[in-house]
Amino acid sequence: MDIMEFPAPYIHQLQTSHTHTIILLHGRGSNGLEFAEELFSSTTSKGKSLASCLPTYRWVFPTSRDRWSTTFQEEMCSWFDAYSLNDIQKRPELQKDGIRESVLHILDILEEEARLLDGQLAHIYLGGISQGMATAIWALIAGIGTGRVQGTLGGLLGFCGWLPFAQQLEDLLYEPTSSAPSIQQAQRLVSTFFFDEIAGHEISQAKQPVDTSVSSTPVFLSHGADDEWVSVELGRQASRILRTIMVHVEWHEFTGAEGDGHWIKEPEGFDQILQFLET
Repeated sequence: MDIMEFPAPYIHQLQTSHTHTIILLHGRGSNGLEFAEELFSSTTSKGKSLASCLPTYRWVFPTSRDRWSTTFQEEMCSWFDAYSLNDIQKRPELQKDGIRESVLHILDILEEEARLLDGQLAHIYLGGISQGMATAIWALIAGIGTGRVQGTLGGLLGFCGWLPFAQQLEDLLYEPTSSAPSIQQAQRLVSTFFFDEIAGHEISQAKQPVDTSVSSTPVFLSHGADDEWVSVELGRQASRILRTIMVHVEWHEFTGAEGDGHWIKEPEGFDQILQFLET
């Protein structure tokens, strides 16, 4: 695989002391700066942006490199090549190289932010919108399986997104002849799937036991029921799977957001995000 360098992340600079970091991934066809500008132009019910509400939070917006889109037959800024969102079962193999490459990049960023915060993983949040959400989820799963995430993060956030290979994971987790797996068993099944199906030779499984406390990382998911780009059913499916491997998962649905429903509802959705971050 021809690996190009990722662009430097866009970082919203702090005006005061640094207590927390939020790493947020853009959707397909966007970039870190564009996502940051859109996010911070939206406000809570008090008329304030998330950045102004949380002045000690460092906001990091990574940008994917350009990669070939099989569907659109052109180079696009995207975390991986997704063939169809109408049927995510079509040509899933196209996603593997991009997911593998992107999660390694995101884990590098997460480790650097942990270093800046003296290892306080509980003060770091990871998330994204649309394809960025999909990538953030797999980055956390990869971080658990490789041992690069050792402890509970502040939270995992996802907006209007989905989970690649969700159907394969549901088949694995909900076998009709088996009882429902425990959270630890489910984590092992999902981690094993990652290494068997996605990781390839570039990513090594952790030699030490996985830190099961990471399952206590709280999860916040929101999705427009009228989203015309990513069906809310895909978001619900991602939520179901995450509930099997994480202890606390919040799920919020709404209607009437901008961008044909493919955005966070303003101001209610931003109030919910702020409440999650301040909890």
